Amino acid sequence: MAEGGVLAGEEGGEKAASVDVPGSSFDTGVAHVARVYNYWLGGKDNFAADRAAGEAAIKAFPNIGLSARSNRALLARAVRFLAGEAGIRQFLDVGTGIPSADNTHEVAQSVAPECRVVYVDNDPIVLTHARALLASHPAGSTDYIDADLRDPRRILDAAAGLLDFGRPAALMLMAILQHISDQDGPYQIVATLVDALPPGSYLAISHPASDIDAEAMAKMAASLNQTMAEKVTFRDREAVARFFDGLDLVEPGLVQASKWRPATQADADRPAALWAGVALKK
Repeated sequence: MAEGGVLAGEEGGEKAASVDVPGSSFDTGVAHVARVYNYWLGGKDNFAADRAAGEAAIKAFPNIGLSARSNRALLARAVRFLAGEAGIRQFLDVGTGIPSADNTHEVAQSVAPECRVVYVDNDPIVLTHARALLASHPAGSTDYIDADLRDPRRILDAAAGLLDFGRPAALMLMAILQHISDQDGPYQIVATLVDALPPGSYLAISHPASDIDAEAMAKMAASLNQTMAEKVTFRDREAVARFFDGLDLVEPGLVQASKWRPATQADADRPAALWAGVALKK
């Protein structure tokens, strides 16, 4: 986890009311998703507004912390599958978040040291941690792009500096698509990214579910939309499945996140109000 990061004092207390990030400035009095998620994971890279938003969400949906951890564990399992069984050596991870345990490059390069990973996020707090994401194995490479998922062409153009889109790659969209409203064209955004990848590539998605613990999730969505700068749109299984149109889902298909190739039965039984799947582009 991102313990004791550049923003945190003892016990997670603020050091300043604003943070100076080169080329960026923001109000720490407004909750932001990367920092709220960091709070749910037990990290310290968050401010009072983030903790208040996180606590309000917990009140609405008490299992959100467990769901966040299940999503993080899913990321590691998916990357191990992709770098191992699937033989992928390139990863485009959009919606990186604040570095935690088992970041994509760490997992991928533990399987195949030559893996190349490009991270994408648009939160200035994540940018301050980019040096941790760039600590690549000498045989591989990592890069960080400050960009918004709503601009997929920019992401692809920038990522091409490290990734070879003539070779298979894995597109990782883990717990990020809920921040793209239906009006912003989420399916077209994903299609644009997938269309740029050659056959043999993979798409991995996790997405908060509107139809798992539906009442509590609806309350949490309403809470987050009142307290966070980034709004959320939770989707049901059918809506999440549409992101994989034209692709072949690998076993076990589109399932609750904790049930996607769990290491143990205890892992499978953990609460996780997210749909998750990994699919092959043929």
